[in-house]
Amino acid sequence: MKFLKSPRFMLIVSVVIFGTLAPFVRNIAVSSGELALYRAILAALLIAAYFLVTGQRINFRAIKKEVPLLLLSGIAMGFNWILLFEAYKYTSVSVATLSYYFAPVLVTILCPLLFKEKLTKKQILCFIMSTIGLALVIDITNLGSGSADFIGVLFGLGAAVLYATVILINKFIKNVAGIQRTFLQFCAAILVLIPYVLSTSGITLHVLNAGGWACLLIVGILHTGITYCLYFTALKELPGQEAAILSYMDPLVAIIISVTILGESMSIWQLIGGLLILGFTIWNEMAPQQKKIESSKP
Repeated sequence: MKFLKSPRFMLIVSVVIFGTLAPFVRNIAVSSGELALYRAILAALLIAAYFLVTGQRINFRAIKKEVPLLLLSGIAMGFNWILLFEAYKYTSVSVATLSYYFAPVLVTILCPLLFKEKLTKKQILCFIMSTIGLALVIDITNLGSGSADFIGVLFGLGAAVLYATVILINKFIKNVAGIQRTFLQFCAAILVLIPYVLSTSGITLHVLNAGGWACLLIVGILHTGITYCLYFTALKELPGQEAAILSYMDPLVAIIISVTILGESMSIWQLIGGLLILGFTIWNEMAPQQKKIESSKP
């Protein structure tokens, strides 16, 4: 059972769960900012309970130099959620998610510059073909500048920039354990989202029915508290390029859910794009050069 604790397995599990987020979000009748706030609060409470049970404590003296980075990444995380939830409102789940997933593309491009990670020829090819797959799934040729789909794509791309920011900042945080880092980021998100929500939509929990409450708890506890701990713990142990390409499994799962559960249409070109993403992700994982890269992680 050793593979269950491997960073690669934890990352795969987390991104697959991330891919199931949209149907739950669409059944929670509150604003995007309010949902982001409740998501952070529920996740922070879950992790705080875990700390209490296990007796873990955060040594703030040891991490004081990294507190600004933790705060910055938490703020970026909170507003990243808001933009993603807005994207779901304007366009299909597949288009919103895959617009958002230009974040791994940005990370893959920037990691060699920031962390001196080397890209092999096979990784470059996988990156290019996966990006072509994303373009096919998004089907940018059919987006009108005034359409709801276009607005949804813009929200998705805005979320992608913030998501990439969170990923890259986390690579600079060296002295904070994954679960403690995630908890502090959620706390930072809460601090900035409370005034944002109070000054915009306000508190509207009273509008939720039983199904909305159930979805809210699932989003906060499973999709956030548990899954983010897995994701960022794995992310710190993996080269940026590998994590970025593996993360393409998230939009692929989202597409499957979009078509099979939400009944959203998918063209033949979008299907081909999805196959490109999956195929080249698997091929990259089979690359013999990967072991060499892992042994030289920053």
